Amino acid sequence: MIGVAGCGRMGAPMLEALRDGGAQAVGFDIVDKAVPHITNNLMAFAPRLETVFSVVRDAAETDALLFDTQNLTMTAPGLTRIVLCSTLSPRYVADLRNRVPAHITVIDAPMSGAQVAAQNRSLSFMLGGPEDDIADLIPLLALMGKHFHHMGPFGAGMQAKVLNNLLAASHTAMTRLVLDWADASGLEESKLLNLIATSSGQNWLASGYRDIEFAKDGYSPDNSIGILVKDVAAALDAAPDGSDITLPTTIKSAIRALKPRV
Repeated sequence: MIGVAGCGRMGAPMLEALRDGGAQAVGFDIVDKAVPHITNNLMAFAPRLETVFSVVRDAAETDALLFDTQNLTMTAPGLTRIVLCSTLSPRYVADLRNRVPAHITVIDAPMSGAQVAAQNRSLSFMLGGPEDDIADLIPLLALMGKHFHHMGPFGAGMQAKVLNNLLAASHTAMTRLVLDWADASGLEESKLLNLIATSSGQNWLASGYRDIEFAKDGYSPDNSIGILVKDVAAALDAAPDGSDITLPTTIKSAIRALKPRV
Protein backbone atom coordinates (compact mmCIF):
# COMPACT_ATOMS: atom_id res chain seq x y z
CA MET A 1 0.00 0.00 0.00
CA ILE A 2 1.08 3.57 -0.72
CA GLY A 3 0.62 6.25 1.92
CA VAL A 4 0.72 10.02 1.91
CA ALA A 5 1.57 11.44 5.31
CA GLY A 6 0.58 15.06 5.78
CA CYS A 7 -2.65 15.69 3.86
CA GLY A 8 -2.70 19.47 3.85
CA ARG A 9 -2.83 21.85 0.91
CA MET A 10 -0.15 19.88 -0.96
CA GLY A 11 -0.49 16.34 0.36
CA ALA A 12 -4.26 16.06 -0.12
CA PRO A 13 -4.25 16.79 -3.88
CA MET A 14 -1.18 14.57 -4.29
CA LEU A 15 -3.12 11.74 -2.65
CA GLU A 16 -6.10 12.35 -4.94
CA ALA A 17 -3.81 12.26 -7.98
CA LEU A 18 -2.37 8.90 -6.91
CA ARG A 19 -5.82 7.44 -6.34
CA ASP A 20 -7.20 8.82 -9.59
CA GLY A 21 -4.24 7.23 -11.35
CA GLY A 22 -5.17 3.81 -10.00
CA ALA A 23 -2.70 3.57 -7.12
CA GLN A 24 -3.84 1.89 -3.92
CA ALA A 25 -3.18 4.94 -1.77
CA VAL A 26 -4.43 6.23 1.57
CA GLY A 27 -3.61 9.32 3.57
CA PHE A 28 -2.59 10.02 7.15
CA ASP A 29 -2.88 13.30 9.00
CA ILE A 30 -2.87 14.09 12.70
CA VAL A 31 -5.94 16.28 12.07
CA ASP A 32 -9.21 14.50 11.33
CA LYS A 33 -10.04 15.42 7.71
CA ALA A 34 -13.45 13.69 7.63
CA VAL A 35 -12.43 12.05 4.34
CA PRO A 36 -12.85 8.25 4.08
CA HIS A 37 -9.40 7.59 2.61
CA ILE A 38 -7.54 9.93 5.01
CA THR A 39 -7.17 8.73 8.58
CA ASN A 40 -5.72 10.05 11.81
CA ASN A 41 -5.57 6.51 13.20
CA LEU A 42 -1.99 5.28 12.90
CA MET A 43 -3.00 1.64 13.20
CA ALA A 44 -5.31 2.04 10.21
CA PHE A 45 -2.41 3.45 8.21
CA ALA A 46 0.88 1.83 9.19
CA PRO A 47 0.45 -1.98 9.15
CA ARG A 48 0.00 -2.38 5.36
CA LEU A 49 2.29 0.48 4.36
CA GLU A 50 5.02 -0.23 1.80
CA THR A 51 5.80 3.23 0.37
CA VAL A 52 5.18 6.49 2.19
CA PHE A 53 5.31 9.97 0.68
CA SER A 54 6.16 12.32 3.53
CA VAL A 55 4.59 15.74 2.97
CA VAL A 56 4.73 16.96 6.57
CA ARG A 57 5.77 20.50 7.38
CA ASP A 58 9.32 20.36 8.75
CA ALA A 59 12.11 18.37 10.39
CA ALA A 60 10.29 18.11 13.72
CA GLU A 61 7.22 16.62 12.04
CA THR A 62 9.45 14.33 9.96
CA ASP A 63 11.09 13.06 13.15
CA ALA A 64 7.65 12.51 14.69
CA LEU A 65 6.47 10.60 11.62
CA LEU A 66 9.48 8.35 11.20
CA PHE A 67 10.93 7.90 14.68
CA ASP A 68 8.91 9.41 17.50
CA THR A 69 5.13 9.84 17.72
CA GLN A 70 4.10 7.76 14.68
CA ASN A 71 7.47 5.97 14.43
CA LEU A 72 6.78 4.44 11.02
CA THR A 73 10.21 2.83 10.91
CA MET A 74 8.91 0.55 13.70
CA THR A 75 5.10 0.60 13.38
CA ALA A 76 5.07 -0.14 9.61
CA PRO A 77 6.76 -3.56 9.34
CA GLY A 78 6.29 -3.73 5.56
CA LEU A 79 7.74 -0.28 4.88
CA THR A 80 10.40 -0.49 2.17
CA ARG A 81 10.49 3.05 0.73
CA ILE A 82 10.34 6.57 2.17
CA VAL A 83 9.93 9.47 -0.25
CA LEU A 84 10.71 12.85 1.31
CA CYS A 85 8.58 15.49 -0.39
CA SER A 86 8.86 18.12 2.35
CA THR A 87 11.41 20.91 2.04
CA LEU A 88 14.03 20.21 4.69
CA SER A 89 17.57 21.23 5.49
CA PRO A 90 19.98 19.23 3.30
CA ARG A 91 22.14 18.70 6.39
CA TYR A 92 19.20 17.15 8.21
CA VAL A 93 18.39 14.95 5.20
CA ALA A 94 21.98 13.69 4.93
CA ASP A 95 21.86 12.59 8.56
CA LEU A 96 18.42 11.02 8.09
CA ARG A 97 19.79 8.29 5.86
CA ASN A 98 21.93 7.06 8.77
CA ARG A 99 18.92 6.97 11.10
CA VAL A 100 16.56 5.00 8.86
CA PRO A 101 17.06 1.20 8.84
CA ALA A 102 19.24 0.12 5.93
CA HIS A 103 16.57 -2.11 4.34
CA ILE A 104 14.34 0.94 3.71
CA THR A 105 15.07 2.95 0.55
CA VAL A 106 15.05 6.70 1.15
CA ILE A 107 14.63 9.13 -1.75
CA ASP A 108 14.52 12.90 -1.47
CA ALA A 109 11.84 14.18 -3.83
CA PRO A 110 10.81 17.69 -2.80
CA MET A 111 8.37 19.31 -5.19
CA SER A 112 7.65 22.78 -6.51
CA GLY A 113 4.65 24.52 -8.00
CA ALA A 114 2.39 25.39 -5.04
CA GLN A 115 -1.12 24.04 -4.45
CA VAL A 116 -2.32 24.94 -7.94
CA ALA A 117 0.30 22.61 -9.49
CA ALA A 118 -0.60 19.82 -7.06
CA GLN A 119 -4.25 20.18 -8.05
CA ASN A 120 -3.38 20.25 -11.75
CA ARG A 121 -0.98 17.28 -11.42
CA SER A 122 1.82 19.43 -12.84
CA LEU A 123 4.32 19.47 -9.96
CA SER A 124 8.07 19.62 -10.53
CA PHE A 125 10.09 17.09 -8.51
CA MET A 126 13.76 17.44 -7.63
CA LEU A 127 15.16 13.97 -6.98
CA GLY A 128 18.10 12.55 -5.11
CA GLY A 129 19.01 8.86 -5.08
CA PRO A 130 20.40 5.98 -7.16
CA GLU A 131 19.28 5.74 -10.79
CA ASP A 132 17.38 2.47 -10.28
CA ASP A 133 15.49 3.79 -7.25
CA ILE A 134 14.50 6.93 -9.14
CA ALA A 135 13.37 4.91 -12.17
CA ASP A 136 11.15 2.75 -9.95
CA LEU A 137 9.55 5.86 -8.45
CA ILE A 138 8.88 7.83 -11.64
CA PRO A 139 5.60 6.05 -12.55
CA LEU A 140 4.06 7.21 -9.26
CA LEU A 141 5.50 10.71 -9.54
CA ALA A 142 4.08 10.95 -13.06
CA LEU A 143 0.58 10.71 -11.59
CA MET A 144 1.27 13.88 -9.60
CA GLY A 145 3.64 15.91 -11.73
CA LYS A 146 5.08 16.72 -15.12
CA HIS A 147 8.72 17.57 -14.50
CA PHE A 148 11.31 15.24 -12.93
CA HIS A 149 14.84 16.42 -12.30
CA HIS A 150 17.28 13.78 -11.04
CA MET A 151 19.88 16.01 -9.44
CA GLY A 152 22.30 13.34 -8.22
CA PRO A 153 22.79 11.04 -5.22
CA PHE A 154 20.65 11.07 -2.10
CA GLY A 155 20.41 14.62 -0.76
CA ALA A 156 21.01 16.35 -4.09
CA GLY A 157 17.30 16.84 -4.69
CA MET A 158 16.89 18.62 -1.37
CA GLN A 159 19.94 20.78 -1.99
CA ALA A 160 18.48 21.83 -5.33
CA LYS A 161 15.07 22.48 -3.75
CA VAL A 162 16.32 24.87 -1.07
CA LEU A 163 18.29 26.81 -3.68
CA ASN A 164 15.22 26.96 -5.91
CA ASN A 165 13.10 28.16 -3.00
CA LEU A 166 15.66 30.78 -2.09
CA LEU A 167 15.05 32.25 -5.54
CA ALA A 168 11.29 31.87 -5.09
CA ALA A 169 11.52 33.74 -1.80
CA SER A 170 13.46 36.59 -3.41
CA HIS A 171 10.85 36.80 -6.19
CA THR A 172 8.07 36.84 -3.61
CA ALA A 173 9.63 39.57 -1.49
CA MET A 174 10.50 41.84 -4.41
CA THR A 175 7.27 41.30 -6.37
CA ARG A 176 5.21 42.20 -3.34
CA LEU A 177 7.31 45.31 -2.73
CA VAL A 178 6.96 46.34 -6.39
CA LEU A 179 3.17 45.92 -6.25
CA ASP A 180 2.98 48.02 -3.08
CA TRP A 181 5.05 50.76 -4.69
CA ALA A 182 2.87 50.58 -7.79
CA ASP A 183 -0.21 51.14 -5.64
CA ALA A 184 1.40 54.19 -4.10
CA SER A 185 2.19 55.62 -7.52
CA GLY A 186 -1.26 54.95 -8.94
CA LEU A 187 -0.38 52.14 -11.35
CA GLU A 188 -3.09 49.55 -11.97
CA GLU A 189 -2.05 46.15 -10.63
CA SER A 190 -3.37 44.06 -13.53
CA LYS A 191 -1.65 46.25 -16.12
CA LEU A 192 1.67 46.04 -14.30
CA LEU A 193 1.42 42.25 -13.93
CA ASN A 194 0.69 41.93 -17.64
CA LEU A 195 3.74 44.06 -18.37
CA ILE A 196 5.99 42.03 -16.07
CA ALA A 197 4.84 38.78 -17.72
CA THR A 198 6.34 39.90 -21.05
CA SER A 199 9.30 41.91 -19.78
CA SER A 200 12.63 41.55 -18.00
CA GLY A 201 11.04 41.50 -14.54
CA GLN A 202 9.19 38.24 -15.27
CA ASN A 203 9.22 35.77 -12.37
CA TRP A 204 7.20 32.86 -10.99
CA LEU A 205 5.17 34.77 -8.39
CA ALA A 206 4.27 37.63 -10.72
CA SER A 207 3.34 35.28 -13.57
CA GLY A 208 1.22 33.13 -11.26
CA TYR A 209 -0.07 35.92 -9.04
CA ARG A 210 -3.71 35.29 -9.93
CA ASP A 211 -3.45 31.52 -9.29
CA ILE A 212 -0.92 30.98 -6.50
CA GLU A 213 -2.98 30.55 -3.35
CA PHE A 214 -0.65 32.46 -1.05
CA ALA A 215 0.34 35.28 -3.41
CA LYS A 216 -1.50 37.95 -1.37
CA ASP A 217 -0.97 36.48 2.10
CA GLY A 218 0.87 38.09 4.96
CA TYR A 219 3.25 36.17 7.16
CA SER A 220 1.88 33.65 9.62
CA PRO A 221 3.89 30.79 11.13
CA ASP A 222 1.36 28.24 9.88
CA ASN A 223 0.68 29.45 6.33
CA SER A 224 2.61 29.14 3.06
CA ILE A 225 4.48 32.42 3.61
CA GLY A 226 5.61 31.01 6.95
CA ILE A 227 6.75 27.86 5.16
CA LEU A 228 8.74 30.00 2.73
CA VAL A 229 10.54 31.57 5.70
CA LYS A 230 11.32 28.03 6.91
CA ASP A 231 12.63 27.12 3.47
CA VAL A 232 15.01 30.08 3.41
CA ALA A 233 16.23 28.98 6.84
CA ALA A 234 16.86 25.51 5.37
CA ALA A 235 18.93 27.06 2.58
CA LEU A 236 20.90 29.10 5.09
CA ASP A 237 21.57 25.97 7.15
CA ALA A 238 23.19 24.43 4.07
CA ALA A 239 25.17 27.51 3.03
CA PRO A 240 28.80 26.73 2.14
CA ASP A 241 31.29 27.54 4.87
CA GLY A 242 32.39 31.15 4.72
CA SER A 243 29.50 32.26 2.48
CA ASP A 244 28.18 35.81 2.60
CA ILE A 245 24.63 35.24 3.86
CA THR A 246 23.64 38.91 3.98
CA LEU A 247 21.26 38.76 1.03
CA PRO A 248 19.38 35.55 1.95
CA THR A 249 19.11 36.75 5.56
CA THR A 250 17.60 40.01 4.31
CA ILE A 251 15.16 38.07 2.10
CA LYS A 252 14.11 35.95 5.07
CA SER A 253 13.40 39.10 7.10
CA ALA A 254 11.46 40.66 4.21
CA ILE A 255 9.26 37.58 3.82
CA ARG A 256 8.60 37.47 7.56
CA ALA A 257 7.54 41.14 7.45
CA LEU A 258 4.94 40.68 4.68
CA LYS A 259 1.45 41.95 5.45
CA PRO A 260 -1.71 40.72 3.69
CA ARG A 261 -2.34 42.41 0.37
CA VAL A 262 -5.95 43.28 -0.39
